[in-house]
Amino acid sequence: MRVGVLDLLSDSAMGGWASRFYGLYFRKQFMAVTPQAVSVWCRALGHEVHYATYWGQADPLALLPADLDIVFFGSYTQSSALACALSAAYRGRGVLTAIGGPHSRSFPTDCQRFFDFVIRDCDKTLIDDILSGRVARGAIVSSGRPLEEFPSIEERMPEIRIAAFHKGKPLLTSMVPILSSIGCPYTCSFCVDWNSNYVALPADKLQADLEYMSRHYPKVFIAYHDPNFAVRYDETMDVIARIPKERRNAYLMESSLSILKDDRLGRLTETNCVYVAPGIESWIDYSNKAAAGAKRGRDKLERVIAQLTQITQHVAGIQANFLFGGDSDAGREPVELTKEFIARLPQVWPTINIPSPFGGTPLYDQLYREGRILAEMPFAFYYNPYLAITLKNYDALTYYDHLIEMHEVVTSNAMLARRLRTRTPATLRFVHALRTLATRAELGDFRRLRAQLASDPQMRAFHDGSRRALPEYYHRQLDKRLGRFAELFPREQRIPLLEPPAPAADVARKRALKTAAE
Repeated sequence: MRVGVLDLLSDSAMGGWASRFYGLYFRKQFMAVTPQAVSVWCRALGHEVHYATYWGQADPLALLPADLDIVFFGSYTQSSALACALSAAYRGRGVLTAIGGPHSRSFPTDCQRFFDFVIRDCDKTLIDDILSGRVARGAIVSSGRPLEEFPSIEERMPEIRIAAFHKGKPLLTSMVPILSSIGCPYTCSFCVDWNSNYVALPADKLQADLEYMSRHYPKVFIAYHDPNFAVRYDETMDVIARIPKERRNAYLMESSLSILKDDRLGRLTETNCVYVAPGIESWIDYSNKAAAGAKRGRDKLERVIAQLTQITQHVAGIQANFLFGGDSDAGREPVELTKEFIARLPQVWPTINIPSPFGGTPLYDQLYREGRILAEMPFAFYYNPYLAITLKNYDALTYYDHLIEMHEVVTSNAMLARRLRTRTPATLRFVHALRTLATRAELGDFRRLRAQLASDPQMRAFHDGSRRALPEYYHRQLDKRLGRFAELFPREQRIPLLEPPAPAADVARKRALKTAAE
């Protein structure tokens, strides 16, 4: 068969030189591992495969040949509208379509409306079943088996050159994605991995991948896509340390502060870790994950700043991930604490996320039962700068005021100047400049949303939950983002089919089982 694999990293074309520059050097690097694995598996099964990533660089239909038999889409929820529109275009040509990735895991029932196959989890055997006609059209499918083996980096190099490089050559910011583990030991209510057990992948396979990279691309970054890197800390570090120091690749990873204890930090330097992204989340909740124990509010702030300051002695780049708007957030305290955090740690890049009700999470189940999900908000708005739920302690206007206030600090000229003066590698300072430009664009989105809320009573009624119909503003936004593909995702199809929530007893049982297993 002639097979296409398209990894959607964006839902709209880049506009202007700054966006294109950001897309090429930063957004392009957010490719996923699994679409590359699907491409390798299809090739190994004897099919003709065409792989591409879309980050806003061109017409997405031009990235793959027109005369395909089937297209596999990898999609986050924020790019789901474009995935649906492109599926309509391909199906109109008689091409089968399949969707996998985070969106199909969260909202498989809605995906059934737009794709021939909906894949929640897959492996090589399942992909073979689909291509061999052993899976019925319209099915929601899962391998039903733990995924224990991914194609090696060497096997994925044709896909990596397309996704991470430019004209076949590595960029300054090129990153090769890799997994050393799957699953996560924590049960954060907002996270799709809350119910997935941590499993370390075979150490010999990891070492083989690192050996390949160190011999062929020693100057290219490795990006670990593990939900929580190095839960088995010493075992993972031992594998990395087996690579000769002089050709050991620099790497990036996401980990909880509870793992990055003081007596472990020396191994980050030893193994050439250059970027770490711990989750701080809330100044009240998730303190165990942030190694803050029972500390809350200012006590947690001081504990986190002290630990991150210690980590900066060993790792050049740090990103702190926040979630603002959870039920524990109220008043100005979380705003002021976040602003103080930003001001005191200019070398740490802060990301401030809006809670989104992703299906299959305890947060989604809670919000669904409480009637707090904006039921007609298209899934494409389940990410910054949009709010798809009603908040417990803020109305939408006040909430956007707070977001604007925090992002003004993040993107100020004074803060950018401080970041550029830090003693960090030139590549990292370059990335900070790129991210400042991108976040300033996001700040503009916040301001436009805030202005619309202030001037449009129907918009405010929608966001306080008293009006169900989607405001025209959001239809216009989606039309603009989809461009010529908007007609392939008409308004009557944009109202999502929400998954029914899991029984509360089942969620509690799964949490207890996972905690016991860990």
